[in-house]
Amino acid sequence: MPKPLKWVLIAIVCLIVVVLVAVMIAPMVINFEKYKPAIETEASNAMGRRVVLGGKIVPSVFPWVGLALSDVSIQNPSGFSEKNFISVGLFEVRIKLLPLLTGTYEIKRFVIKSPHIVLETSNTGKSNLDGLGEAAKSATAAGAKSSTPQESAKKTGLPIKSLKAEEFAITDGRFLIVDQEAGTKQEIKDVGLILTDLSMDQPIGIDFNAIANGHPIRVKGTAGPLGTPIGQKPIQLDIVAVLLKKIDARIQGQIENVLEAPRFDAGIQVSPFSLRKALEEANIALPFSTADPQVLDRIALDLTVSGQPDRVAISDGKLTLDDSRITFQGRGQTWSKPDLQLSAELDRIDLDRYLPPPSEKKSSKEDKARTPTPETAETDYAPLRKLVLDAQLKAGRIKAKNMIVEDIMLKATARDGIIRIDPLGMALYDGHLAAKSTVNVQSRKPMSKATVTLAGVQSAPLIKDLLDKEMIQGMMSAALDLQFSGDTADTIRRTLSGNGKLQFKDGAIIGLDLDGMVRNVQSAFGLAEKSSEKPRTDFSELVVQFIADNGVTTLEVANLVSPLLRVAASGSADLAQETLNLRIDPKFVGTLKGQGDAKERSGVMVPVNVGGTFEKPKFKPDLKALLEQPLPDKEALKKAIPTEKELKQDLEKKGMELLKGLTLPDRKKD
Repeated sequence: MPKPLKWVLIAIVCLIVVVLVAVMIAPMVINFEKYKPAIETEASNAMGRRVVLGGKIVPSVFPWVGLALSDVSIQNPSGFSEKNFISVGLFEVRIKLLPLLTGTYEIKRFVIKSPHIVLETSNTGKSNLDGLGEAAKSATAAGAKSSTPQESAKKTGLPIKSLKAEEFAITDGRFLIVDQEAGTKQEIKDVGLILTDLSMDQPIGIDFNAIANGHPIRVKGTAGPLGTPIGQKPIQLDIVAVLLKKIDARIQGQIENVLEAPRFDAGIQVSPFSLRKALEEANIALPFSTADPQVLDRIALDLTVSGQPDRVAISDGKLTLDDSRITFQGRGQTWSKPDLQLSAELDRIDLDRYLPPPSEKKSSKEDKARTPTPETAETDYAPLRKLVLDAQLKAGRIKAKNMIVEDIMLKATARDGIIRIDPLGMALYDGHLAAKSTVNVQSRKPMSKATVTLAGVQSAPLIKDLLDKEMIQGMMSAALDLQFSGDTADTIRRTLSGNGKLQFKDGAIIGLDLDGMVRNVQSAFGLAEKSSEKPRTDFSELVVQFIADNGVTTLEVANLVSPLLRVAASGSADLAQETLNLRIDPKFVGTLKGQGDAKERSGVMVPVNVGGTFEKPKFKPDLKALLEQPLPDKEALKKAIPTEKELKQDLEKKGMELLKGLTLPDRKKD
């Protein structure tokens, strides 16, 4: 070896030794405490908050370059109840020095102890995040402007060729959310995170635990491999979360292009669990009461979620809720102006089981009168004006308020503040309902329209199930076309307009015996029938046709055709004032033949005026109109009274109908 080269090599080796010795000695001879005030000042200026380094700065250089800080805090501005925004008991990191030169990160230790984070909103609505790090953001923005697109492209990704960590842990963490304005405080404490097998070429073990408002959370699983370079290959996920010790949720999937434009695709499975039991064991009261104490005993969920941060798609969704099964799918995007598409199909559900139990104490009229109407704030419809919706729901059978409907089909759309339900169809009580409606929320007060058609519905079981009353029987059909504005009951009553028609065929009014009233006249001739049955008025047809104009409903046609009577009604009802102004004109027909009678007969009109309120109607006979009617002559009276032959035929018919209702016991064979 030439002598000059030899001396050059010796000089290089000596230089390296000197540098290494200097690196090892420097931390021992340099007083870092001297620079703490300067560090605090610079950090405070960058954060826009006071930064305090309470403990010592303990550096290390060789063979592990590292730093240990203790009692570090970033304080809140004045006006907040909590002194610190962030505080850390201990922060320590140690990385092997020489491998850093080749982009290899060998981490000996990365530990954060007692990190505490507080998010707080003051009484004035100000957040402790307001203004945080504004100086640093400005500097970053200025640097970004000075760089060219080509330079920015080169910076994409992390310059890490290899990564390995022996210890990575966060312990005794605390996260506090305080809202002075609302008077609420939410706390997550005992936060711990341990990562094992931290590298780029194998799955990383994740073990996270915390206590949220006194309730345990545990997340465990794997993520990775991260790949080299990070983010160029899909990162696999297999994570299990345990909530309230009873609810197990598993996420399996992957994240692609994690550093630039993340895309995810994962399956989520929530194992069957009892929400009621989970809450009971956690000493959490169910936020609502249910009529059936056995509901919410079995819940399970299975779905696939995919998408990007600005759009999400859900497919193959399956939800189990006790005895009900729901399949669903959908998508959502553009969260600032939500664009949602949903589709769901339900087999059956009994909603009465989930509703609150009926109150044993019924409020009296006096209690209702003393209860003031609560003042409600004006509803903000701005979110609905932004909503874009296309939803469809199918259901096999739904029971609600004891009413049963089947084969439900509903489609709802929303565009530019106009929400449409078209169509809405369902089968109920041997008939069918078809409806469509529109709600326009483009202005402060919503404008609503609805069209409803009923055909072939058996009214008796419908009213019995819905109201638990026997009011009317017969096959019902209806056609309603209504519109109103507002979103409160009072406003809707005042603005209700439109028209409608109700028709009942071959039925009866239960609780009112108009025929019996007529028979009181016949009793003078000894022809009245006596019955112990519940009062009722049979009819062949009952038709009510009305128009409504700003809460005032006027009867256009109101006719009842019964065996002994023809009844017509006219007048109006004010829905806003809840007052009545009606007139009822009954006409005695004079037959006991039943609903099939078509014989014209003379009669006596006894008009009745109905006034008062919905709660206390007042009935008054119109005596003046009665006296103005001509008295029936002898022939008219004969027509009004059934003949002996008619009476005999009618009695024979009623006797046969009575015998049909009797059930004779079967004779036993000898």
